[in-house]
Amino acid sequence: MYSAMARHAAEAQTHASKNIAHADDPGYRATQLESFEDFLSRTALSSSQSPTFKVQDSGTPTSPNGNSVSVEHELYKSAEAMDQHQMALTVYTKSLDLLRAALGRR
Repeated sequence: MYSAMARHAAEAQTHASKNIAHADDPGYRATQLESFEDFLSRTALSSSQSPTFKVQDSGTPTSPNGNSVSVEHELYKSAEAMDQHQMALTVYTKSLDLLRAALGRR
């Protein structure tokens, strides 16, 4: 689960970066990933080893040139992705600590 959370955080960071890079392109539509909770509920019954994340329109309003990127919103999503990635790393580290303790290698 923590590996999927880390993958999701990396993908979300990629989308936020891509959106920011295209912030001045006329007609560019910002995209975002489905939430991690939506991903888990969608793939809970799936037997696929590495399901993909759904990409969707961000739903932000468009500017007069047709661009829908909100830099503030993308920076917020980027910070959220960083927090999610840090949480995944913390869970992974604590899992390893538990395994080491169980094996007596602390």
